Amino acid sequence: MPVLDPSRSPTHEHHLHNHEDSSGPLFDLICVGFGPASLAVAVALQDLSISAKVLFLERQSSFAWHAGMLIPGARMQISFLKDLATFRDPRSYYTFLNYLKCKNRLEAFANLGTFLPVREEFNDYLAWAASHFEDQVLYSAEVTGVSPSPSLTEVVESWDVSFWDMKSSKTATATARHVVIGLGGTPRLPCSLQSLGSRVVHSSNYLFVKPELLVRDEAAPQIAVIGGAQSAAEVFDDLTSRYPRFRITMYITDFALRPSDDSPFVNEIFDSGRVDDFYNLPLGARKRVVAENRGTNYSVVRSDLIDRLHEKLYRQRLHYANEEAWPHRIVGLSKLDEAEVSPSGRLTLRFSNPRLLTETVVDDIDLVIAGTGYARDAHKDILKGVAHLMEGSSDNVERSYKLKMLKSSVSPNCGIWLQGCCEASHGISDTLLSILAVRGGELVQSIFGSQLNPYERSALRSSEILTNGSTVTGNGHQG
Repeated sequence: MPVLDPSRSPTHEHHLHNHEDSSGPLFDLICVGFGPASLAVAVALQDLSISAKVLFLERQSSFAWHAGMLIPGARMQISFLKDLATFRDPRSYYTFLNYLKCKNRLEAFANLGTFLPVREEFNDYLAWAASHFEDQVLYSAEVTGVSPSPSLTEVVESWDVSFWDMKSSKTATATARHVVIGLGGTPRLPCSLQSLGSRVVHSSNYLFVKPELLVRDEAAPQIAVIGGAQSAAEVFDDLTSRYPRFRITMYITDFALRPSDDSPFVNEIFDSGRVDDFYNLPLGARKRVVAENRGTNYSVVRSDLIDRLHEKLYRQRLHYANEEAWPHRIVGLSKLDEAEVSPSGRLTLRFSNPRLLTETVVDDIDLVIAGTGYARDAHKDILKGVAHLMEGSSDNVERSYKLKMLKSSVSPNCGIWLQGCCEASHGISDTLLSILAVRGGELVQSIFGSQLNPYERSALRSSEILTNGSTVTGNGHQG
């Protein structure tokens, strides 16, 4: 199997050589995935002037952050200050504010008077930051597994990361002492909606819907939006604005949309300093804390969007006496039980009401858009090749996000770290943008701490920047 050579830029025309000719780990660090989590690591490495051979392997053909949900006008749900760098070092080159300065929009943005940029602009910010690391990223590379590299001793000194190069249609391997896995969420569809073809679309692919699915000669197309959280609500809001004559119904299991709790005291659960507190809790207490705070992030919708949707539905009362005649509806207490393709090629959905114990059948659906969340377990398949080296499961991680390995089998100078799949151990903020900057710095400290001076190590530990002496700015120079 060919091995990637770090002495060359990681393009798809890279130089390949045999693994047997390799005399040791080729890379100091390989990051699996190049979304915001790994990008924050790249930024921290640059800010702290870490000298290392680093490779990022990304399945997408170019950098994109939730490209299928960049709905025009949709805003971020968190402050722009929770960017790739600010909470770790606000003087970094890679802050959102410096991005605005570089794009000549800083004053214009300030005049907006908001902490919540549109999602499209935040994506552009992330892509701008990612463009500075193009020479370290291999796109169209789907990682298939991580395994211990062959060794002359019984102790693992490095890892082989296998991936499918989608441009060359070849399998390749890259080797590193340290591996960070930050894959993000995998779109999750209910079993009833799987294997039904192109008429079922997860909300993450909403903007890629095929237009021909929404063409009818005899009647207005019918669209069903499944789910009661922010993504489903945003899709329903956009659809009803774009297609006022279509029959569009949002089905939710609760009796009404629930507002997210984003009050300032509750928002403190997303602070980076809360991770230590959460990690030190007993397992049972961790589960209770996550359950108690689900209203901040799961199955909830921002209040301003709820108000806008309610007003939209209210305006229909001016023209329709019977609610069932409304083109646009939100139907509560609707649990999707079954779905099938009808003889017409369209879909039939069966819902049950958990309170009244009744069933409703909806026929002739042209398109189902499922805002049904994400799974955070893609790392488990990738790590099957190292399962025999783990202390417990693939979710058993140290405070530093390092996967716990058998000390007798794995060198202390070698390890695997996880990002974005540690909610059970590190709290509800782990899957969100809130702690990107600080966590990126913590991972860099955990892996390359010997290259940091004492002031930098102290600053990373306390999530503070240096206030005396020299510090490292984002352009890699002392300042």
